[in-house]
Amino acid sequence: MAGLLKPEDLRKISDDIEMEKAKQALAHRKDEEDEQSKLREAFMSRDLHAEVHTRVNNAIRRAAEAGNRQIQVLTFPATYCNDHGRKINNLESDWSGTLEGFAKKAYEFYIAELKPLGYRLTAQVLDYPGGMPGNIGLFLSWDR
Repeated sequence: MAGLLKPEDLRKISDDIEMEKAKQALAHRKDEEDEQSKLREAFMSRDLHAEVHTRVNNAIRRAAEAGNRQIQVLTFPATYCNDHGRKINNLESDWSGTLEGFAKKAYEFYIAELKPLGYRLTAQVLDYPGGMPGNIGLFLSWDR
């Protein structure tokens, strides 16, 4: 016949379970951080698609056919800006200088190819998780 469990046995059981939960949570957080790091690296090294002109034309044509004068062309985390989205959030005129990686390449494409045609590009913070800028949207617009 087995003896009864002692309070210290129960504490050890509880402690072991809590330790395992903590290890799993730590491993999960590390996996998430690794994934975020890979996504950021991909965004920073990404280039414009070879068919960028065709893709832009198709997107703005669909928008115009639907009666729109603006499309959202890019979304990315505010942390990808070198000021974490502060200038965009404050509507500062030099916000484009905070862009990095693919967003910067997209902006440079806009300046070289689209702005001379009369298009406008604006940026805005799309959400505020925890009260801080979360995602940034870049919007291409045109007049009718």
